[in-house]
Amino acid sequence: MALHADADTRWQDDTLPVTSRVDALLEDLTLEEKVAQLVGLWVGANPETGDVAPQQSEMATEPVSWERAIQYGLGQLTRPFGTVPVEPEAGARGLAASQREIMAAQRLGIPALVHEECLAGFAAWKATAYPVPPSWGATFDPELIAQMAARIGVSMRAAGVHQGLAPVLDVARDYRWGRVEETISEDPYLVSAMGAAYVRGLESSGIVATLKHFPGYSASRAGRNLAPVSMGPRELADVILPPFEAALRAGARSVMHSYTEIDGVPTASDERLLTGLLREEWGFDGTVVADYFGVRFLQSLHGVAGDAAEAAALALRAGVDVELPSADAYPSLVEAVRAGDVPEELIDRAVRRVLAQKIELGLLDAGYTPEPAGPVVLDDAESQQLALQLAREGLVLVANDGVLPLARERRVAVVGPLAEDPYAMLGCYSFPAHVGVRHPERAMGIDIPTVLAELRTRTNATHARGVDVTDPDTSGIAEAVTTAAQADVCVAVVGDRSGLFGRGTSGEGCDARDLRLPGKQQELLEALLAAGTPVVVVVLSGRPYALGEVADRASAVVWGFFPGQRGGQALAEILTGEIAPSGRLPLSIPAEPGSGPGTYLTPPLGRPSSVTTIDTTPAYWFGHGLTYTSFDWTPAQVADPVWDTAGSARLTLQVRNTGERAGTEVVQLYLHDPVAQVTRPVVRLVGFARLDLEAGEQATVTFEVPADVTAFTGRDLQRIVEPGRMQLRLARSAGDVQSTLELDLVGPVRTVGHDRELFSAVHVEVN
Repeated sequence: MALHADADTRWQDDTLPVTSRVDALLEDLTLEEKVAQLVGLWVGANPETGDVAPQQSEMATEPVSWERAIQYGLGQLTRPFGTVPVEPEAGARGLAASQREIMAAQRLGIPALVHEECLAGFAAWKATAYPVPPSWGATFDPELIAQMAARIGVSMRAAGVHQGLAPVLDVARDYRWGRVEETISEDPYLVSAMGAAYVRGLESSGIVATLKHFPGYSASRAGRNLAPVSMGPRELADVILPPFEAALRAGARSVMHSYTEIDGVPTASDERLLTGLLREEWGFDGTVVADYFGVRFLQSLHGVAGDAAEAAALALRAGVDVELPSADAYPSLVEAVRAGDVPEELIDRAVRRVLAQKIELGLLDAGYTPEPAGPVVLDDAESQQLALQLAREGLVLVANDGVLPLARERRVAVVGPLAEDPYAMLGCYSFPAHVGVRHPERAMGIDIPTVLAELRTRTNATHARGVDVTDPDTSGIAEAVTTAAQADVCVAVVGDRSGLFGRGTSGEGCDARDLRLPGKQQELLEALLAAGTPVVVVVLSGRPYALGEVADRASAVVWGFFPGQRGGQALAEILTGEIAPSGRLPLSIPAEPGSGPGTYLTPPLGRPSSVTTIDTTPAYWFGHGLTYTSFDWTPAQVADPVWDTAGSARLTLQVRNTGERAGTEVVQLYLHDPVAQVTRPVVRLVGFARLDLEAGEQATVTFEVPADVTAFTGRDLQRIVEPGRMQLRLARSAGDVQSTLELDLVGPVRTVGHDRELFSAVHVEVN
């Protein structure tokens, strides 16, 4: 690392406090060098090979030479592995060479921070593709999610990456939105628990977790991507923000602003959110990075800036530290500072945060080297086994009349457009679907067994496609019906094809007009049911779909939210009974394709009533799921029905596996607040316990429920714990209550803040 002769090198001394090192380095930076630390560079992003970011082709500018781009240093390198297929070893060596060039080009030798996508695994060629976030939610297993994230982080670190653009903490509000497949759930408590677990895992491996999309992105009007958000401050505070609070407490060091405009104010220019709330109220001291092109969108999409310079000034003042994916608007800050239009103190504020993070990562230590420490293997046996376990726990048995599990000797017709399609397992942020499809000359890079292939190893299986996911051609339905009629049971595999910006039926920029299965898949299912052979419907999708009468007439329904590269194996294992299903729905399944938008998290006016002809009751409630055994619950008991507004309620119940095989029960705890100063959801999740029990085993489950979890935003927009009569409901789903406990919450109204307790404590004793 070549330094000029009189440089103050205290910033390289890892024995000094971070703030001292930042001060020493900042003093020695020129204005151009400071601004260079606030931008990224996306090398090799070619819109001709397909956009992977909104309006990528429109935002493309004349390429700047590598030498010019790095002459003053560089804040971040954007997606060196996630832009084109690159061999892991070669990619790591190439990245190290790029870092050496960046360090040599700038007089102080400051390396770039490298970021990549990692929503469903490291988004790189030949990296393990894990299940997508709704499958995480379906597991109700935070520790497994933490293990996955840690494993993802290890692979990223080995490749030379420092920051991951995950997790997505958007709470699903409208199933028509294409990015529902990136959300964990429609319930903020479950999103908080799983999102915090992901952060713990990723950060434990040394990777900076980036929370996105902050905030409100999932609540766009009519489920349209990048549409305006009509949301009051109460919904924002009580539904959208809690997952971000939980994940920041878990140790996340970066936040990505969303493309949202809430009530007319774009988030990228909202100082109240990015500085007032995030930093001054919540105490966040990490970096805020722009969603790709989000700074320039203040001009081109939102119309609150007249040019790039105005957009840059607005974003910087609001609190956006780093412009991604490349330098576009922020370079204009140099001239703006010299002209007196932007205070240099705002530049310094952002640079301090960037430099502090680089110091924390060891990038500014005297002995730093960008060379990979060892072999770079991104899809090993351990990772594949973890992906398999996640797929197993995330698949949901929605309905079953006894046809499942399938006997091995039965003749099985496997039909449907996704039966033989490996892409049926992948969401739009898995590398093969995200980037790989634009490079047909390259192999997929990982092995993804299909449902058909896995069932053929376990049953006497025949196959007919029937229809495509989107093609209107129905000429293949007759063959599918004939194939089904000649079998003992038919497994129909239908759902989505994930993609980006119109290249799929689910995924970023692939919003749905309604919640009917895409294409002619519903027609295929109806024809199969009319044939008389028992039909098992397997849905592999990114969002819930209304199956209508098909759900009632099918012998079984199994739902998988893009279960990753080992999803086909997990499905075959569940269908044949090798393992028992254990997933629970993280998203309600609607009864009708047009009865939404809406989720279970609704006040009384959102429920069915005599003054409307629309019934919003879902076909299957949030939290629903079946297995192959049976469980008995004892009535729950509360230690004391008087609950102090500053205390906790303690309740217990016993759950016994009364069946003949091992299985999993998920005990869900819901709060019902019948009278409050503002309308409240009829029920909302405030605790859960996943129980894996052998036949005959019993577990005692104890919940310690802090009064803080009853908090809501009152009329004066302060979050309060309000005394009154409460119900705690122990349930198998939001619509299947097993025990109801009446409690009196007593004491003064308490105002609670960011330091309130967010989760109920759970203790499980198996005996």
